[in-house]
Amino acid sequence: MIRPNHSFALLASCAVALLGLLVLTARAQDKNPYAGDSKMAQLGEFQFRANCAFCHGLGARGGGRGPDLTRAKKKNGSADADLFRTINYGVPGTAMPPNGATQQGVGMTPEEIWQVITYIRSVEKKASAEATGDASRGKTLFSASACGSCHMINGKGGRLGPDLTSAGSARSFEYLVDSVRNPSRRLAQGISEAMKEFSQEYETANVVTADGTKLQGVVLNEDSFTLQMMDAREQIHLFDKDKLKSFEKTRESLMPAYDTKTISDKDLQDIIAYLLSVSAPQ
Repeated sequence: MIRPNHSFALLASCAVALLGLLVLTARAQDKNPYAGDSKMAQLGEFQFRANCAFCHGLGARGGGRGPDLTRAKKKNGSADADLFRTINYGVPGTAMPPNGATQQGVGMTPEEIWQVITYIRSVEKKASAEATGDASRGKTLFSASACGSCHMINGKGGRLGPDLTSAGSARSFEYLVDSVRNPSRRLAQGISEAMKEFSQEYETANVVTADGTKLQGVVLNEDSFTLQMMDAREQIHLFDKDKLKSFEKTRESLMPAYDTKTISDKDLQDIIAYLLSVSAPQ
């Protein structure tokens, strides 16, 4: 028989051992054991393609759902330990799930997570000359142009287009340029982004009501019987489809294509610099 004082001593010893194990585990998650190892970076690329590229794109340059990871500064922390926690535990309230929580990929061991982080470090790059610009001037241009009438930043602006508060950190420079020069490209490709920050794909809806009223806007929600849309004046409408004269969806964006005559490369560079400054980690 184990005496009570012996039981207490045994429990105390177990608690100390468990605490030691937790401390060692925490320390193991703070430092990348494969930092700078090119072979591990190659293994990490394999893991990244299997578990991460669906959202973050090949090369980690950002995809429909996930942000560009080639930036040195990350929204949820830039240190190795921050990346480990983000990958392993996810980010509550966002499309970033915990490790192994989705059908995409099979879940990674701590060693494999460190391999992925080693790969991410290998593709990180400093801001290129293209991505730099005058953020202050870009803010003025954004406010003076039609951008702010359709897009919101930090709670101010229009609702017809996507909120751009985090666009600078979530998208590559090239992606942002293409979104301005060719806004219909990705809509035309039919990319489904069910888990992204924006709940809809911003398909254009053309509606003619029973009394002949014509409306154009974006689809908010739709099922087999009803349509919810926001028109160009940001008024929200709910229709029974069988009561409409006509209803058509197109993948031609309501946002016009801005060529270099409308927005010069320099002006666009400054606007993107402003978006980068807004979404930069504080």
